[in-house]
Amino acid sequence: MLVRIVKMSFEAQSIETFLNIFESSKTKIRGFEGCEFLELYRDKTNPNIFFTYSYWNDESDLERYRNSELFKSVWDQTKALFNAKPEAWSVDKLETMK
Repeated sequence: MLVRIVKMSFEAQSIETFLNIFESSKTKIRGFEGCEFLELYRDKTNPNIFFTYSYWNDESDLERYRNSELFKSVWDQTKALFNAKPEAWSVDKLETMK
């Protein structure tokens, strides 16, 4: 299982627009072949910073999503709102804590 973590930062006036984009696309992303999980988190100390965590069966599923029209549409809308360069990590999920 591959976990993709993306950190994004927005100007305060862009946050509502970003949240609307996420709300309208999350079901489609979660339903994309190979996506097992998607959540959005907001930093407690800096409310302009958000993280997405998504779980993918493998790297080829993530790459297929990243090359899809769905991703291109969502990313084009989202990247126009950034106030800093986004950061992303792909990590292997080793185990789940209970």
